[in-house]
Amino acid sequence: MPLFTAPDGTRLAHHARGEGPPLLCLPGGPMRASVYLGDLGGLTLHRRLHVLDLRGTGGSALPDDPATYRCDRQVDDVEAFRAHLGLDRVDLLAHSAGGDLALLYALRHPGRVRSLTLVTARARALGVDFTAEHRAEGAARRAEEPWFASAHEAYGRIWAGTATDADWDAATPFSYGRWDAAARAHAATEVDETNEEAADRYAAPGAFRPADAREAVATWDARVLIVAGALDSGPLPRVAAAVADLFPRAELTVLPGAGHFPWLDDPRGFREAVAGFLDREANGRDSR
Repeated sequence: MPLFTAPDGTRLAHHARGEGPPLLCLPGGPMRASVYLGDLGGLTLHRRLHVLDLRGTGGSALPDDPATYRCDRQVDDVEAFRAHLGLDRVDLLAHSAGGDLALLYALRHPGRVRSLTLVTARARALGVDFTAEHRAEGAARRAEEPWFASAHEAYGRIWAGTATDADWDAATPFSYGRWDAAARAHAATEVDETNEEAADRYAAPGAFRPADAREAVATWDARVLIVAGALDSGPLPRVAAAVADLFPRAELTVLPGAGHFPWLDDPRGFREAVAGFLDREANGRDSR
């Protein structure tokens, strides 16, 4: 497992999979080991994925200072990762809470980012959050699912802030477009793969400066792809569209039948959407 050293001395692990031009990948969770990304629905057929284990997760070491788990303080890790790979400019992909880290990196190092792909991603860095009302709206779309009745009450307690561990388990099906054996296996590893202390510190006060970020991205030249799942509540497709509108050169893809992990629910659709976007970027075509 390859390692490199972050500016504060923390040893960080990364993984390379697939063939083709490089694509740097940041996991979500927040602070979940990157193994859950797998091959991103076969995207390895088109790109060589360079996947980072964030500090304190997967094969990466625990930092001496837990305050460095805060999202903005991990931007230096991403820059060290780019430099370690010897890349001048990068195509960057991030999932879920990793979207905030990718946005902060692109804002601090705009000249290093060729394109940005945000997969069912958060955008608190831009002042966009997913509310309890958004979650309820998304959950209502699953009312015909056989698991809905038992999961719905638990889901409500999560966003009311009164959930138990059992509630989190019961509500898990809402994250997937299909609650099948593959989804169950994927979900079963989440707790063991997540650094809970780091997750609690990830979006700590001071991590984001949304007004400054919005002003910066309004003139940003890099192309952006936002991938949403039609069945996801974070972000809802309409919220993902609002995030896309903040960028001068962004496009939105909504995958029908997909939830928060669209490469599992619709691997072909996900693969074609991301690979197609990256190919258009490589060929210098603007499809917006």
